Amino acid sequence: MADFFYSIDLTIFYFINHTIANPVFDKFFGFITDVKHWYLLYIVLLCIAFFKGGRIGKIAVIGSIFLIVFSDQFSSNLVKNLVERIRPCNALPDARTILGCTGSYSFPSSHSLNNFAIAVFFYRLFPKLKWTLLITAGLVAFSRPYLGLHYPSDIIFGGIIGAAIGYIFSLGAIKMNEFLDNRKSSLINNSEN
Repeated sequence: MADFFYSIDLTIFYFINHTIANPVFDKFFGFITDVKHWYLLYIVLLCIAFFKGGRIGKIAVIGSIFLIVFSDQFSSNLVKNLVERIRPCNALPDARTILGCTGSYSFPSSHSLNNFAIAVFFYRLFPKLKWTLLITAGLVAFSRPYLGLHYPSDIIFGGIIGAAIGYIFSLGAIKMNEFLDNRKSSLINNSEN
């Protein structure tokens, strides 16, 4: 059964990594997969959320810091070291590797996990951003097998795990906001009595 699923994973990997490969996608996916290209945008968006998003924006910014630290450590230092799956760029001699290959493990994709964690977290707090966040996370995740760095199952399970983590963290942020609302109402009621 494992061989059957691996053959499906390989078929989809080669379709993404070879069949649809072209110079435009090489540049596009090579650019968006590099987190350094996103730092300035992250800083701007977090500042907007913090200074213009009211209390929920402040909770979101602080919560997102804890979320990324947790999701990245969970993926990179726990799950990857338990599963120890070799990256396709190291396991398959004909994998296209535009950006080179690292020696770290493949499952799950930390790019996919982290991006879906933050996308789900923020869209639960700011629902109007849902499709922008999910499409962006999807494109970053898709870039990984395109660049030969992950199997499709790495990004699918990374996305599922990340979405679950983002959802749990969003519940905490929503509860924190409700708690502060109730506390404020209680203080107002007590001052009126």
